[in-house]
Amino acid sequence: MIEHAREGYPEEVCGILGGEDDEVKKVYRMTNTEHSPVSYFMEPSEQFRVMKALREAGLRMVGIYHSHPDSPPFPSAKDVRLAFYDDAVYVIISLMEREPSVKAYSIVEGNINEVAIERTGEVEG
Repeated sequence: MIEHAREGYPEEVCGILGGEDDEVKKVYRMTNTEHSPVSYFMEPSEQFRVMKALREAGLRMVGIYHSHPDSPPFPSAKDVRLAFYDDAVYVIISLMEREPSVKAYSIVEGNINEVAIERTGEVEG
């Protein structure tokens, strides 16, 4: 995810995290159709293909990630408004400091709660 964020700078990048339970098994890079440094929207046909691939692999969408090229890793008002998946974690990668910062959040009905991230090994993608 950090590599994707760096490659996409100065625009926001986005992607889907596939896994089981709360463990990420695969990262799917998506196209940000907005090509914006402050907003993202996943390409719909890519999103459809990824959701199909998840089902076929016996996985589910456990999270969505995107970058904040020049702002902190905290959900914007738009991020909160567009958080449609209550059972997904929203991961934000900030590149505003020398070292990237990554935070994860549960966003349900406008309520934002930070979620701990535990790195357990390699992830495909």
